[in-house]
Amino acid sequence: MSESASGGRGVSAASAFAGMRSVTPVVFKAGCPDCRGRFELAASALRLAIGASSRTTFYSFTCPECGAAVRKPAGERIVELLTGGGVRTLRLHSTV
Repeated sequence: MSESASGGRGVSAASAFAGMRSVTPVVFKAGCPDCRGRFELAASALRLAIGASSRTTFYSFTCPECGAAVRKPAGERIVELLTGGGVRTLRLHSTV
């Protein structure tokens, strides 16, 4: 016979999650062309825009040191790293 969840042996939260490891947040190294500052940014501090061409695909962030709005081109590898790291992505549609 099976035991009920309320009166029998259940799985505790501690035992259910015992094998899981904590996840380290992803950080990205970046630099500011204005103040030349070098720093690490969390995925939430970056935005990725994917356009129809390499000219319209870029990532952006606000420099934590000087407050400048920074926009840099994003090639295929950068797009792969940023999307894999959880950066919020906006897909730009062409009007053609």
